[in-house]
Amino acid sequence: MVERIAQDIGRGTLVYDPESGKVGEYQGKAGPYAMLRPVGGGREWEADAGRIRPATAQERLSAEVQAANVRSQGGRCGVEDLSRPPVPVPGCGDCAELAVRRDQARARADGTAETDANVLLRRHQRGDHAGVTDRPVRRLFRYVPYAIVQDPSAEPEYEARCVSGEEADCGASSGPCRGPEEVEEWQRRHTQETRHTRYRRSFADYAVLERQG
Repeated sequence: MVERIAQDIGRGTLVYDPESGKVGEYQGKAGPYAMLRPVGGGREWEADAGRIRPATAQERLSAEVQAANVRSQGGRCGVEDLSRPPVPVPGCGDCAELAVRRDQARARADGTAETDANVLLRRHQRGDHAGVTDRPVRRLFRYVPYAIVQDPSAEPEYEARCVSGEEADCGASSGPCRGPEEVEEWQRRHTQETRHTRYRRSFADYAVLERQG
């Protein structure tokens, strides 16, 4: 029976495997087994060479439609492939805007915002570009350097909080100050009034990423 299969079925013929209930492309023999590949590509599997048979027209059509659906959804398992970021559709302003938002999040190492941008881009493409985003798209990758600098439009803030106390922190705070001198002056006054000597000081500023070149 194995020899008859090898003679009657050519490589690439769609056959039905009753054991797995799937249609596959006949690739050849491996000992007593027939090697089949999923329609549309994928990992081969071994089938009993004595049980497979040429697929009927309905079985072939069903397998080809299923493979087309998998391709349009970006994966091999009937679900969208989320391992790769979505690619903007050329000429679409909404795609470009979301891609810029994603690039800015990536530049500032904001993984949450980058993921949100990818989710919004996929949602937009499913609604506005159904059947378009599965076409082959040429991708151009380039490195864009950025420099992190202090935002000159926002003043930095200095603050001190008293953490003296045996059972609980005092909790008194200088509040936001424009410079370290104001904080130190507040510390001196608070120490004179309370004899507290331990403080937690903090500094905060605003930073922006400037594109270089």
